Amino acid sequence: MQRNPYLSWIFLFCLAFSNSLAKQPPWVMRISCGARLNVNTAPTNTRWFKDFAYTGGIPANATLPSYISPPLKTLRYFPLSSGPNNCYNINNVPSGHYAVRVFFGLDGHRNFDNEPLFDISVEGTQIYSLKSGWTNQDDQVFTEAIVFLTDGTASLCFHSTGHGDPAILSIEILQVDDRAYYFGPAWGQGIILRTAARLSCGNGKPKFDVDYSGDHWGGDRFWSPIKTFGQGSDLATSTESGIKKASNAPNFYPEALYQTALVSTDTQPDLAYTMDVDPNRNYSIWLHFAEIDSSVTTAGKRVFDILINGDVVFKEVDIVKMSGDRFTAIVLNTTVAVNGRALTISLRPKEGSHAIINAIEVFEIVAAESKTLLEEVRALQSLKSALGLPLRFGWNGDPCVPQQHPWSGADCLYDKTSSKWFIDGLGLDSQGLRGVLPNDISRLLHLQSINLSGNSIHGAIPPSIGSIAGLVVLDLSYNFFNGSIPESLGQLTSLRRLDVNGNSLSGRVPAALGGRLLHGASFKYVYNDSHCSLSSFTDNAGLCGIPGLPTCGPHLSAGAKIGLAFGASVGFLLIVICSMCWWKRRQNILRAQEIAARGAPYAKARTHLSHDIQLTRHYNHGNARTAAENGPSLLS
Repeated sequence: MQRNPYLSWIFLFCLAFSNSLAKQPPWVMRISCGARLNVNTAPTNTRWFKDFAYTGGIPANATLPSYISPPLKTLRYFPLSSGPNNCYNINNVPSGHYAVRVFFGLDGHRNFDNEPLFDISVEGTQIYSLKSGWTNQDDQVFTEAIVFLTDGTASLCFHSTGHGDPAILSIEILQVDDRAYYFGPAWGQGIILRTAARLSCGNGKPKFDVDYSGDHWGGDRFWSPIKTFGQGSDLATSTESGIKKASNAPNFYPEALYQTALVSTDTQPDLAYTMDVDPNRNYSIWLHFAEIDSSVTTAGKRVFDILINGDVVFKEVDIVKMSGDRFTAIVLNTTVAVNGRALTISLRPKEGSHAIINAIEVFEIVAAESKTLLEEVRALQSLKSALGLPLRFGWNGDPCVPQQHPWSGADCLYDKTSSKWFIDGLGLDSQGLRGVLPNDISRLLHLQSINLSGNSIHGAIPPSIGSIAGLVVLDLSYNFFNGSIPESLGQLTSLRRLDVNGNSLSGRVPAALGGRLLHGASFKYVYNDSHCSLSSFTDNAGLCGIPGLPTCGPHLSAGAKIGLAFGASVGFLLIVICSMCWWKRRQNILRAQEIAARGAPYAKARTHLSHDIQLTRHYNHGNARTAAENGPSLLS
């Protein structure tokens, strides 16, 4: 059968296009916190962007807590006065899989605790809490997590715990392969992997992937050196031979990582590494091997079991057999649940006398928190702006997560059906709020309680509140609200407490509210079982229409009031125009009379002269003569 040449060309084009995409560099964002200009750092000429996307804080000169910290000169710290939650919200992040790394700093020019302790969250999920003494541990001067970012943004937040001000030296967001660190069916967008340990065995120097000339798609991992698991228990070994299958997708490990290793000894055949962990967590463990010992030449020469906290997880591991050759990389992965505070990885020889290992990675598996409904987050941000919410509230990030640090003044409830959080209460009484209550408050559709009493909010009560069907408590007392009580509030059939005392409201109390007041139809206070009384409406001089308040005059709708006002304005304008016309006409008449009065003597003289001429002509009619007879005329 003859092959279609066009299909061949299409296949080659698609293959070339696929390869070109695979070779595209990963998306990278590095921020030098507090910096006013972009920075390039030696020796790799790494590019750091100037500080941006922060919600608050103060830039300051940085003191580096460790020699592995990026050589940057500034940081940003967040005093408690700017609120307990502060964030970097970075936009335009392509959807993908990312290694997110934050380095901490010290501000040596301020008189406060030089070792601040605080919590860090990524995308609303708390991933780390700084522990006392972190400044003395190189691998604790930063935290790192592998996370999916799918909504075009990256949100990193820092939560005060009352032990100094959070201080951030740098932020890195480094794209990795979409399948990086796949550990099984539980892996996916709902999982975050926090780096708990990453060790290069037998190596004496800390290195990043870039120092190993590693692939950029590896996420520029940091590898802590470990020269021994215990005094006399092992020996370091190394090779300069090339390592096959190291830098393969999806994790792209640097080849040099496998050129050093730790090997057990005759006196201590087992290799064992123990690290501290948080209890009752799941951990993903990645163990790296390559047979670089010249004494092991074939399969079967080195065989060992691998145990985690005493339980065998891999039996009869033969590196040469499993990898296919010497100097060939192989990675083994397992997931374990740890109940205690220690994690011990043991290699126990079965054939041959010694075990070997090149590198270790340990990740805590963190279930990503469900976020708050985006529409409700935006509504709260609108409320924050409109009412001038004080900075001390720290309304930054997600209002409900991490659950350890919810927003003050906003009550959250989890909806299992939608797997989202929503806001069911606002408690912002006596907080010095100002401004106008925005219509956006109605976008908080799940509210059951609103308490804004004792502030300085002015303007009208938004009619849109009437659309919050589940509202039970509405307390707007002792503010500066004006205008009328919206008719829409009468639609709130679940309302049990309404308090608008101490405002400047006017007009008729909506009939639906008044009717419930008269008949006591389940319109009760939340805090006691008495019916809502007149006191909910007092101290509003203009309210009327229910017993105990003044009787209202003829009730006009808002449209009728507008019509009357418009008609009155038009009538007033007509009166002004007519008055001006009358005044103008009157002025013209008076001016004409004045002119006539000035010319009166001249007019009288002309009248007498005309009369005399007429008499003369009549008298001479019968005695007419020609001009020649009378002589020449004397008129000129």
